[in-house]
Amino acid sequence: MPTGVTIREVRAQLFRAADRILLRDGPSALTSRAVTTEAGVAKGVLHRHFDDFDAFLAEFVLDRVERMDAQAAALREAAGTGNVVDNLTDALTALFESVAVAVVALVSFRDDLRARLRDVWPAGVPVLTEAAIMIGTYLAAERDLGRIPADADVDTLAAMLIGSTHLLFADRATTPDASAVRKVVATLVRPEA
Repeated sequence: MPTGVTIREVRAQLFRAADRILLRDGPSALTSRAVTTEAGVAKGVLHRHFDDFDAFLAEFVLDRVERMDAQAAALREAAGTGNVVDNLTDALTALFESVAVAVVALVSFRDDLRARLRDVWPAGVPVLTEAAIMIGTYLAAERDLGRIPADADVDTLAAMLIGSTHLLFADRATTPDASAVRKVVATLVRPEA
């Protein structure tokens, strides 16, 4: 790339490159050189925008968490409509078919990244804790509407749904059948008839 050329949206370009590498090759393949090569930019570009590679990765993870806001809003808006099990199955499948599973592996894989994230994230793995909040908020709305039992512990239920679904998707070359996700959801969530 010629010097002096302005790169528009370089952060987004680098983050999209990281997504592709994670999904295609896994966390061990994610290096600064791999990201810049995949993005089609000089290696120095990454270091002009981030203090170091772990700073890039921390920003990348937090950006992926922020991207979940639209999905969370759509799920909240689904409260009271359709079927609770179907709504949750769709949301969980969309979450885990995204780069989320790879981000969890990335955070687990890199000690320095976990340390940086602990400084800015309250607890747990950012993508999973944000997903649990999203699911818990939806479940609370459904509980308030009388569509799941009034005594449902929505925070525990959300954590169980995230953990159980994550186990279905983790370390797989293929995406699990939607019926497997639906079975987990239907087993844990007992909608009111």
